[in-house]
This record gives sequence, structure tokens and C-alpha cells, in this order.
Amino acid sequence: MEETRKSAEEFLNLIKKSRRGKFKIYIGMSAGVGKTFRMLQEAHTLLKNGIDVKIGYIETHNRAETHALLDGLPIIPRKKIFYKGKELEELDIQAVISLRPEVVIIDELAHSNIQGSKNEKRWQDVLEILEAGINVISAVNIQHIESLNNDVKTITGVEVTERIPDKVLDLADEVVNIDLTSDELIERLKEGKIYQPDKIQIALKNFFKPEHILQLRQLALKEVASQVERIVDVEVPKNIALRHERFMACIGSNETTAKNVIRKTARLASYYNAKWFVLYVQTPNETVENIPLDKQRHLINNFKLATELGGQVIQVQAKNISSAIIEQANKIDITTICVGKPKLSLLRVILATSILRELLKQLTQSNIDIVVLS
Repeated sequence: MEETRKSAEEFLNLIKKSRRGKFKIYIGMSAGVGKTFRMLQEAHTLLKNGIDVKIGYIETHNRAETHALLDGLPIIPRKKIFYKGKELEELDIQAVISLRPEVVIIDELAHSNIQGSKNEKRWQDVLEILEAGINVISAVNIQHIESLNNDVKTITGVEVTERIPDKVLDLADEVVNIDLTSDELIERLKEGKIYQPDKIQIALKNFFKPEHILQLRQLALKEVASQVERIVDVEVPKNIALRHERFMACIGSNETTAKNVIRKTARLASYYNAKWFVLYVQTPNETVENIPLDKQRHLINNFKLATELGGQVIQVQAKNISSAIIEQANKIDITTICVGKPKLSLLRVILATSILRELLKQLTQSNIDIVVLS
């Protein structure tokens, strides 16, 4: 009954996803890299190809080159809201949904709406429009992503208050990085293409320092790479997708070479920029009561070392070690299993050690490599 319910929920989610509008997000390391400019260029291209595209909300920040691109594009009037005696403007969600364009351009995804608006945040407006079956192209800076808030504060010393939850990025069907070198971005700033003249020197002394830009650029590149990998995992069939390396070091409670296996696996994973794991299979003979204290300490220290080096520790209980290794490897999509070199000659071990022999036998039926580390 439980399996039937889960199956029905999964099918319902697929139906909802197919009805939902497609979502494209442009990400940049900071203001001024050209996200809005690129969105408007794309709008012109879509319009020329007969696509019903409209501007829901664009903020040009009085940048002449960006503002010029608005010419010829159909714009949905903004909603006027009175707040503290002033007339302010926001995205008109109802107008967008009523007009039902094929594609709507909505800038500044992390924007906080004026009090009195239907939703507190613009990303909530976008989700509502997507649910109505309308495709959305939007943009956000890397410093506005919730999980990166502490990293951005460490880099720039600035607490960013307008943020979007990571789940919003996870809903995107396409994520595109708008990249510039720090020199190019600073040159654009000096030329007055980002801020007004009176703000340029302040920006150069604070947020737009080369070392800040370089680190923010790294965050943006990593985030987009992560999102692309997620989309590939979901959209591309496993039999044709490029293989993403994932390593698993297998250690035992009595393995004196475990530290070397862990360190070398960490080094391999670093080389491939890959995720890696350490697996310990606890057999019935290796319960806490049966393992000597010195071996327990040895095992705990190895787990600590793996964690410090960026690995994830997995502990399972099983009678058959080789089957447990294969099961875990398949479960977390491991591409390479790393084991320590036995003290005996490899040939003798292959012939005489049941665990390794069984492991090699099972691996011949999979696409998993095995590496014997010295």
C-alpha cells in the first residue's frame, strides 16, 4: 500500500512538472556582469523567432546600453502600490497570468516586495507564474543565495539581507553563468557602466576589490557547475550521461594501511574534483564487544581523518563484506573502489582471499573500477 501511494505521488509530481512553465536563471558574481543585458538580448531573439515574450519587470539601473535594449520589447505595466505616502511600483503578477505570454522576463529574483504586495518576495511571484504554465527567465547574483550567505559575508564583510532559498535554484530547468574576469568587471565600473560616478570610488574600495571578485567568481562557477550536474542527473539517461567520478575507500578495523588508503583516495578525488566516501563494513565478529579498544581508537581516528579531508563516512553491518561493498557502491553511484594493497602478493590474495576474489567477481558485472593502493 505504501509503495502504491509513493508511486502515485511520483506520477502526480511528473504531471505537475510537465504543466509548470520552464524556468531559466542567469547567475552572476556581482552587479554589472551583464545579466539584465543578456536577458534583454534573449528577449529580442525570441521575439524575432515568433515567440510571445513580454517584459514583466526589468531594472536597468539607468545603464544606457541596457536601457536601449528595451526598445521594441512589449512591456507589461507595473503594479502601483502606495507605501508611506509614496507611489511605488512592483511586478504585476495578475497581469502576467492574465496576458499569458509564452515567456516573461523578470529581473532581480531576490528582491523583497513592498509591504502590501501579494507575496513577500519576488521569487514567490515567479513560482506562482511558473505554476500558471508560463515560462520565466530571471536573474540573481551569487551573494543572494541562502546557503552561500556566510561565505559571502566572510569574503566581502557585507551581510546580504535579500536572499533566495536554494530550493528556487533547484527548480530551474536551466542555469547560466554570466562570467567576467575581475579586470573586465573593474574596468566596466570605472567606465561608469555599473554605478553613477559618485559611487565608483566607494565601490572600488569595498565590494569591487579584485580579491573579492575572484572569490565570488569562484563561488558562481561552482554553483552553476553543481546545478548543471543536478540537471544532468535528472534529465540525461544514465546509459548516455558522461560519467562523474565518485570514489569509495574501503577500510577494515584491523587495516594498518587504512590511513594511506584514505589519503590517496582523497588525493584522487581532489584530482578529479569528485565526491568521495569511506566505507567500513562491520561484520558480526566486529561488534563493539569483540573489537579491542586499540582497534576501536584506530577506526575512530580513521573516520576523523576522512572527515577532515572532505570525505563522507559510511558504516554498515553485514555478514558478506564484498556484497556490502558492491551494494553501497551501486547505491551512491561509485565509479571507483579503492582498497589497500594486501601484505601477501596480489596474485596469492586473488587466489586465496575469498573477500577480494568475490569482490572482483561481482565487479566484472558492473561499470565500477577497482584500484589497489600501495
